[in-house]
Amino acid sequence: MSPPIAARNIHESIDVITRSLNAVAAPIYVKGQDHRWLFANVACCQLLNSSLEQLVGCLDQDVPALVDAGTLGAQDEGFFQSGETPDPQPITIATASGRHQVTCSRTRLETASGPILINTLQVVGELAQVRQTNYELRQQLEERNGALEKLIEFEATLKRITDRVRDSLDEKQILQTAVQEITEALNVRGSNTSLYDLEQGTSTIYYEFTTLPSDRGRVSQMEAFPEVYHQLLEGQYLQFCSIAPNPVRGLVSMLACSIFDDRGVLGDLWLINDKDHGFSEYEIRLVQQVANQCAIAIRQARLYQESQSQVRELEQVNNLKDDFLSTVSHELRTPVTSMRVALQLLGVTLSQELGMEQELTSPDAQQSRIARYYRILKEECEREISLINDLLDLQRLDVGNHDLALQTIQLDEWLPALVNSFQERATSRQQQLEIVLNDNLSVIRSDLSSLDRIWAELLNNACKYTPPGGQITLSVLPGQEDMAKFDLINTGVEIPQDELPRIFDKFYRVPSADPWKQGGTGLGLALVQKLVQHIGGVINVESGNNQTCFTIELPLSLEK
Repeated sequence: MSPPIAARNIHESIDVITRSLNAVAAPIYVKGQDHRWLFANVACCQLLNSSLEQLVGCLDQDVPALVDAGTLGAQDEGFFQSGETPDPQPITIATASGRHQVTCSRTRLETASGPILINTLQVVGELAQVRQTNYELRQQLEERNGALEKLIEFEATLKRITDRVRDSLDEKQILQTAVQEITEALNVRGSNTSLYDLEQGTSTIYYEFTTLPSDRGRVSQMEAFPEVYHQLLEGQYLQFCSIAPNPVRGLVSMLACSIFDDRGVLGDLWLINDKDHGFSEYEIRLVQQVANQCAIAIRQARLYQESQSQVRELEQVNNLKDDFLSTVSHELRTPVTSMRVALQLLGVTLSQELGMEQELTSPDAQQSRIARYYRILKEECEREISLINDLLDLQRLDVGNHDLALQTIQLDEWLPALVNSFQERATSRQQQLEIVLNDNLSVIRSDLSSLDRIWAELLNNACKYTPPGGQITLSVLPGQEDMAKFDLINTGVEIPQDELPRIFDKFYRVPSADPWKQGGTGLGLALVQKLVQHIGGVINVESGNNQTCFTIELPLSLEK
């Protein structure tokens, strides 16, 4: 990763100063605004008879050779403050050859860490040469600062274009943005972008931004221009000028860059300008970077479109499945209902003639074959009716065709009655079933039929999957922001963590989780989730530490 621009600026400035000042024959030193010396070139060290290590970090009065250290410091301070030295006086220095008068030529330079002073010492009589040297130094620094400003501009332009290109998942918008931004950034006459059909060997211009006559839609056969497309297909760039004038454009200069990534070439990006314009290294780098960003963005856009297409296909398949199940459910409901009525009449007849009603209360082994067959027929018919009703209810909930009948529900009356209907079943399976109500929560306003269906299904599952000796507890507590919280916990059973995200899917059943081998359709929890959402609530499930907890949060007062 490249260092930040500010850090590179400081580093390069110091590097330029060091190399440049050591190459100058005149004595020069650099100090900060705190008057501590930062650098002295070789000539200055020789003049002051001190090493660079002895001078760096010193104040003026710490330099032995400076006889007029106070005068020098005052003049430097004045230059720091105003950028000039009024009525400068020569400074006396003591060298090995005696005392000399020197004049000072000062330059203030702004850096990222603050202003610095570059002071050229000139023995009286050599001032003209020093001024020329100082001028050349300033020129070098200005050229380097200009290069740094160009680099900053390049990075800002690239970031702006990259952000706009990669923010889109629309291939058309990506390419149109790229040609517009690059044309305006480089101030060229126009640009266009083509996409390749490698199987057909063609390049088609899809988008452009230009003041020239439009070429959009033009198809080029790659084999007709091998000198161009051979390089572009290799991921290279090329620039050239037209030899013969184009009937419309005249003579122009052109730059072409491939739009490619590690999976291959997708297309190209062309820039067009006046015939005398040569594209600089800066412009070529910018176009290459933009082309690379276009390749990334196009791949992302195509992957997104593919995923959206797959989602639409899956939705269509799911809708077909739902339509099929809805149709089949409606068609089956009438004959199955007729079967139920026939079974009821058959049961009445068999009870009157054979006393089967009494026989059905006996253990299975003591029942006659007729009684067993009748019981099996009745149970399976009820299972089919339950399945059909679940499918139809799910279909109505999916399309929003499930009416709400709101009423005030007394929790201390409704829940105990509901739980008591499962007590006999739990006791027969050696399970403990209890309910815990909070005294501060007595009523809610909701749809009673939906609540009955939700808790009948969850309690039925709790009894179905809890092993003998397990505990089933339904507790009700006040929730947050006018919500009621219901927790149904059953012990002795866990749902694997990788199965939890799927338990509310239609027809999904957790493998090997039914100790009583009672079977099921896998629609119960899907219906529960839909009903909870229908009455404005949310349902969550957690499983671990040898227990499973279903949590439902419902509004205390549901409004239509």
